[in-house]
Amino acid sequence: MRYPKLRELKEAVISLFSPAYTTRFPVEQHIPFVNFRGKPVVDDANCVGCETCANVCPSHAITFRDDAVKQIRIIERNYGACIFCGQCAEHCITKKGVKLSDRIFDLATFDRSTLVESQVKELLICKNCDAVVTTKQHFEYIHNKLGPMAYASILNLNMLNERLKLEDPGAAAVEVLDSLKRKDMFNVLCPDCLRKVLLKSL
Repeated sequence: MRYPKLRELKEAVISLFSPAYTTRFPVEQHIPFVNFRGKPVVDDANCVGCETCANVCPSHAITFRDDAVKQIRIIERNYGACIFCGQCAEHCITKKGVKLSDRIFDLATFDRSTLVESQVKELLICKNCDAVVTTKQHFEYIHNKLGPMAYASILNLNMLNERLKLEDPGAAAVEVLDSLKRKDMFNVLCPDCLRKVLLKSL
């Protein structure tokens, strides 16, 4: 029989008389350490639905689905698949759309459907080809970020019209009936259709 080394015997005695390292959750409240990465909490007012978090999520816990008919983008976050890596918070373009909380242990459940949260954002749809441009909230964020330089874009002029009510937006945003014409450049168009208008008008 091989006798234990003195170092191993010392560690066993220390471990025997030391308190437990783990907490007694859920009997007692768990107080996480500083910079603990828990459940990502979304601030809907500052989340613009830009898809950045879904693109950087390694576990594909964040998914986007666009409904061009209802003109909405549905964002789903499955915390059952989340690995709490913090990439969504780190790469958020507004830096306020998602923050990591200290919640993780109380997410345990037998019903996985309760771990799925969803958001709805309004979309900007091209009046010519019905392509999705982006969400309206995302476009407003870009507009505010650019400041006066934003008015170099015709889409931003449409946003200025919505703010100042210079013209009835319902009358201005008419559907493209036959083919793209010069007047359509003042409508809501995707970059591809706007390029066609500009090339045709040269």
